[in-house]
Amino acid sequence: MTQDAEVDALVRARIRGLRIAKGWSLDELAARCYLSPSTLSRIETGHRRIGLDQLTAIARALGASLDSLVETAGDEVMITPHHHPERGITTWVLTHEPGRQGMTVARMRVTKPAERGPDALRVHPGRDWFTVLSGTVELILGDRTILVEAGQAAAFSTMVPHAFGARGGPAEVIAILDHDGERVHLDT
Repeated sequence: MTQDAEVDALVRARIRGLRIAKGWSLDELAARCYLSPSTLSRIETGHRRIGLDQLTAIARALGASLDSLVETAGDEVMITPHHHPERGITTWVLTHEPGRQGMTVARMRVTKPAERGPDALRVHPGRDWFTVLSGTVELILGDRTILVEAGQAAAFSTMVPHAFGARGGPAEVIAILDHDGERVHLDT
């Protein structure tokens, strides 16, 4: 099977899968994207080529982007951890949306305590959010120290000088970082 044929089959399967996930019949989706049910059926089964105008209308009706319908599945099924032993952090990037408006979701295992002192606190534009899965995280915000325990979450402006670390043993968190937070917390 050629790459074009693989992408074509993938798009058709995604259209059908999204339609079924929404609980819509062929008639319901066809009405929403202004196609006849028979045309939509032939598109889903591969008996008709998909025009860009049809694909755009179908994607809009399904609430999906064209990118999500045509992107090919990558080979990356396993997420590789990134170890930063000097910082005591191991990171697994779960999702990443590139660009200034993009967000990154990462699982982090923190083993070292929060660094102290004015040089240890970072400041950058944006906001960070995290929830603690296990252990306790010590969050330093300016002159405040906040203990965030398993099951709790924290959100804060990253314009406040901040640092974080494990308290009393390793901690695991899920963090949501904006573009600047990703650059500072994951790339350094």
